[in-house]
Amino acid sequence: MRCLVTGASGYIGGRLVPRLLAEGHEVRCVVRSPDKLRDVPWAEQVEIVYGDVLDPGSLPAACRGVDVLYYLVHSLNSPEFATLDRRAARLTARAARQAGVGRIVYLGGLHPEGALSAHLGSRTEVGEIFLRSGVPTVVLQAAVIIGSGSAGFEILRYLAERLPVMITPRWVRNRVQPVAVRDVLHYLTAAASLSPGLSRSFDIGGPDVLTYADMLHGYAAVAGLARRVMFPVGVLSARLSAYWISVVTPVPRALASPLIDSLIHEAVCREDDIHDYVPPPAGGLTGYERAVRLALHKIRHGEVETRWSDASPTSDPSGPLPSDPGWSGGTAYSDVRVRRTSAPPDRLWQVVKTIGGEHGWYSCTPARAAPGGTDRPAGGVGVRRGRRHAHRLRSGEAPDRWHVEALEEGSLLRLRAERRLPGRAWLELRISPASGGGSLYRQRAVFCPHGLAGRFYWWSIVPVHALVFGGMARTITRAAERAAQRSTIGAAGRGARRGCR
Repeated sequence: MRCLVTGASGYIGGRLVPRLLAEGHEVRCVVRSPDKLRDVPWAEQVEIVYGDVLDPGSLPAACRGVDVLYYLVHSLNSPEFATLDRRAARLTARAARQAGVGRIVYLGGLHPEGALSAHLGSRTEVGEIFLRSGVPTVVLQAAVIIGSGSAGFEILRYLAERLPVMITPRWVRNRVQPVAVRDVLHYLTAAASLSPGLSRSFDIGGPDVLTYADMLHGYAAVAGLARRVMFPVGVLSARLSAYWISVVTPVPRALASPLIDSLIHEAVCREDDIHDYVPPPAGGLTGYERAVRLALHKIRHGEVETRWSDASPTSDPSGPLPSDPGWSGGTAYSDVRVRRTSAPPDRLWQVVKTIGGEHGWYSCTPARAAPGGTDRPAGGVGVRRGRRHAHRLRSGEAPDRWHVEALEEGSLLRLRAERRLPGRAWLELRISPASGGGSLYRQRAVFCPHGLAGRFYWWSIVPVHALVFGGMARTITRAAERAAQRSTIGAAGRGARRGCR
């Protein structure tokens, strides 16, 4: 069966694709930036094509010859997300119908009857558009998805780990039926083989019905933390809650706000009809605490497949890149640092590709952290997001407050800033062999200001460039030199031991 996956660079899509392949399906991935899938382990096993659900011209070719279309995209990071999602769903439904697609599978949100938040209302509307499209559609409706790297799980994790005592809104007493990401993927994968003509929505959830407070306590128990203390009050609005979450957790306010708006509703399955068509996973559904335990295991062992941040909320594919001639016009400021080092290129690259996360950014911490600190209250991504793996990096990944825009193994790493700034910013790190041995390290920070505020921002931080950018270049090259020296000493020691034998 040929499956089309939209949102293949996102959290769910990036996990679904390899599971569809394992089931023997052919997979076509439609993404706005094909380079984002260049480094995924399954890139050579799928067809990767350009497509945009808001671009009607790109959809017919993407849908041609497709049996099942997985719709796994949304526009939550835009203030106009409901309008954009409505238009995208209509365009996709029309293209699927005209191309003769056999089924649409959509992952929506679990919701009660009656008035809904803007987020849940939009998710429900998208599902209804597909169900009325004339194409058989399966809508799977899930509440909070628990898995390493999911936005819902990241919110829970950071709140529980950082706040032993919390003043919380009353919605922490609302009931929710969380579901493990592995169970969501089980249902999504099985949906490709459902009976032809089946068209309806299904509620999916885990075996536990909990309050949000129960979930926080449960996380603390699994993580070995003391029981969290909560004081629910009625004065914290959803907007204030989203603001607070954006400060304490890595999830920016643009994403947290619609998610928190949905928490005013209880999210419990009203039916489990899905099991009339799809049997539960082998071993049964995953309980909440087991799902938390599995997620923490993957995080601690660097085995996180995808993260909520993989689909960049601030991506601007049409924007200029540091390598574009003349920056496509306009003003650009840059800070360039070039250092020669005795470390060979491979050792230098090993240091460069570990930046972010637990290894930090090899620069003056106070000077570096200040812009990120002001970024959080403004609704940006801040500095605490981390990275999927401590030693592996790939195009499209999002370490801390940056997004990997280009990666050429051993020679180039280009990062685009995702902070709230009065302009656009990139950091480009290049490595090349130096004549006579060693390496040449070239570091370039580039900033395209927006208006007077952007120019003022750049010139206001010029005095700390030597600390931040100069310190980063020095520390990276020195770390590479130390690693090379340790390698040389280790090799000499091993040679001496072999000689003694």
